[in-house]
Amino acid sequence: MRQVVYIAANTFRELLRQPFFLLLTTVSALFTVFLACVPYFGFGDDPKMVKDMTLAVLLLSGLLLSVLCASSTVAQEIRHGTALTVLSKPVGRLTFLLGKYLGLALAVMLFGYTVMVAVLLASRMAFDAYGSADLQSFGIYWGSIAVAYLLGGFGNFFLRRQFVADAVVLTAITTTLALGFVEKFTILERAFGGNAQVDWRLVPAGILVVFALWLIASVALASSTRLDTIPTLAVCTAFFLVGLVSDYFFSGPASQGVLWAKAAYAIVPNWQQFWAADAMGGDKVVPWAYVLQAAGYLLTYLMATLSVAFLLFEDRELG
Repeated sequence: MRQVVYIAANTFRELLRQPFFLLLTTVSALFTVFLACVPYFGFGDDPKMVKDMTLAVLLLSGLLLSVLCASSTVAQEIRHGTALTVLSKPVGRLTFLLGKYLGLALAVMLFGYTVMVAVLLASRMAFDAYGSADLQSFGIYWGSIAVAYLLGGFGNFFLRRQFVADAVVLTAITTTLALGFVEKFTILERAFGGNAQVDWRLVPAGILVVFALWLIASVALASSTRLDTIPTLAVCTAFFLVGLVSDYFFSGPASQGVLWAKAAYAIVPNWQQFWAADAMGGDKVVPWAYVLQAAGYLLTYLMATLSVAFLLFEDRELG
């Protein structure tokens, strides 16, 4: 167990040091907040459009991040011989894979948290045709990221610390402080009375999206045991697209007892289980009981996917 924890912690640290991790986190977060500053003329549904789009940014950018992280931590280590060095110690292949996945899941969770902070801020900044862009909150958020980069640069120059990893962690901290400052100390009036508030109903919806990213990360990890980055991205994208339409193509024949449809419906994950944005109209909320149910669904698929990953990795030539 200690070996799994050590490999997971080392994997997490190594992923935070990757420049693409900082770049993708920063770009996704800034783009998420930017979406709340654009007028859409959505006939009063502009705030809901912003919430849907920001959650979609979290999902799609997380898919790309999961593939890049999985390839960086498994495929590249196999190619460069690092995996062989680790496995030459008293470390089994199952231990190696479990540690790699836990470190990958922690990195994806940190990414999801940082972008989710931006999603919550965007829910407060969203406006309709009678309002205007909240440039004050936009400037505060940009400033918080600039502070994170400056502190990371200070630590790198004077303390010889690793800039990318520090900037990733500091971005999560400073943007959280920016969200708290905007929520508590600034006032944004709505066109028809009342003040703008953060839509905290997005928290369970964001957790469900992170569940989906963990599942995609497991698929990327399994694929990375045999394939390089681009093929892994193609596999994960195909897996994601097929899962989006699994209800349409497989649920009907499966309910009628068609064997191939039942097998396909069981094998392909239904991503709609993790997408709750469409169910949040009006004053509706995502029940926490449903989040727990989705967590059980996630664990079932994780066990299956990681088992496939182990089978693919068991006889993989590492020399």
